[in-house]
Amino acid sequence: MFSARYLIKMSVPNPLLRLEQRAAEADKLIEYLKQQVQLLKEKASVQASVREEKRLAVENGKLKNDIEELKKQLLEKEKRRGVRDVAVPCGDTGADRCPKPTPPQASGAPPSVSAAAAVQSPPPKDEPKKKKPEKKGGEKAEKKQAAPSQEDAKVDVSRLDLRVGRIITAEKHPDADSLYVEQVDVGEAAPRTVVSGLVKHIPLEQMQNRMAVLLCNLKPAKMRGVVSQAMVMCASSPDKVEILDPPSGSVPGDRVGVQGFPGEPDKELNPKKKVWEQVQPDLRTDDCCVATYKGAAFEVAGKGVCKAQTMSNSGIK
Repeated sequence: MFSARYLIKMSVPNPLLRLEQRAAEADKLIEYLKQQVQLLKEKASVQASVREEKRLAVENGKLKNDIEELKKQLLEKEKRRGVRDVAVPCGDTGADRCPKPTPPQASGAPPSVSAAAAVQSPPPKDEPKKKKPEKKGGEKAEKKQAAPSQEDAKVDVSRLDLRVGRIITAEKHPDADSLYVEQVDVGEAAPRTVVSGLVKHIPLEQMQNRMAVLLCNLKPAKMRGVVSQAMVMCASSPDKVEILDPPSGSVPGDRVGVQGFPGEPDKELNPKKKVWEQVQPDLRTDDCCVATYKGAAFEVAGKGVCKAQTMSNSGIK
């Protein structure tokens, strides 16, 4: 009896001890699993960062390509406008150079300092950097402050394509009582259609087969359904209008110039630049009815000047 009780007493603590040992092992296992979960989270975060870095690198490369393409397009447009390219230092080293647009010199102006002297010599390669590179905003500001192109450099009568023309036929506009629709020979392969508001001032029979001066590089505009491709130049006042007559012996297509204002006209006047609006106030007939710009006569080389019939000291438009 005694031995049985002793065996029972000896056997009771063993299961409890085993349970405690297993509980301790379970705690260790749980802690180990927590550490593994944390490591997996950190690994996933690192992988996500690497993917994001690769994606940003690809986007950055695309943006660099877009910037280079836009630079090329800008340089091509500046070359078409007649802007010269002068090499100036750029980038981190003195050996790198990039083109910078400079405006062409006006005709007759004294020669300026040579391009080589105007460009500051770059610092030696081994010289430490003293200035931090400017931010992109500064580069944009420099582009905005770049010298104006030839299109913006001067605004005078030489920008206008004034030519002698012959009005072949004229008829009233089908949808506007105050407008004529004319077919005008300006020395091109085909006549131009011109719409003029001259019905109240000039009889229809006087519009037929007559010589005139035309402004030929206005942007074509639709007037009551008919596209007008030029403008008949007239001496004008609130009460009277007269078409300017070219000199005797002129033929369609002859260029009408103004002495003292050389240069080739624009292919087409940009309405946003308002060149015509800036030049027109200085167009007038003088005391002898001669058409002038700032006092200088409209003339066809070797043939004479352009005049109004009777209107002196009047505006021209």
